[in-house]
Amino acid sequence: MTIFSKIIAGDIPAYTIAEDDSFIAFLDIFPLTHGHTLVVPKIEVDKLFDLPLDYLAKLLVFAQPIAKAIEKAYPCNRVSILTVGLEVPHAHVHLIPMNATKDMNLLNVKLSLSPTEFKEVQRNILQYMV
Repeated sequence: MTIFSKIIAGDIPAYTIAEDDSFIAFLDIFPLTHGHTLVVPKIEVDKLFDLPLDYLAKLLVFAQPIAKAIEKAYPCNRVSILTVGLEVPHAHVHLIPMNATKDMNLLNVKLSLSPTEFKEVQRNILQYMV
């Protein structure tokens, strides 16, 4: 069971942004920027492109309103999508507000946020969720 499966099961708390029967989105606990969010399918599959086709197709539809809300909460050039998947063997994508390509480098220094700051980021995004 991956850490993401434990979050999905409610065994580990997360700063949830959105959830439905197939996906959950929550703040990355090691964010590159304010608003850095993970979108995770609820089925435990290691590689993104090994997801069943219906999940793969629905992932972007699920992520779109989240990306739009992030962009409103944290004005940026765009919210980009990044797939790495080596850090947790559970398919997922990163939604990262960015102004330059260098903002997408996962080797950049991560923000260190307090629980209060994470809750503020969560509130900032949720206010724009439609």
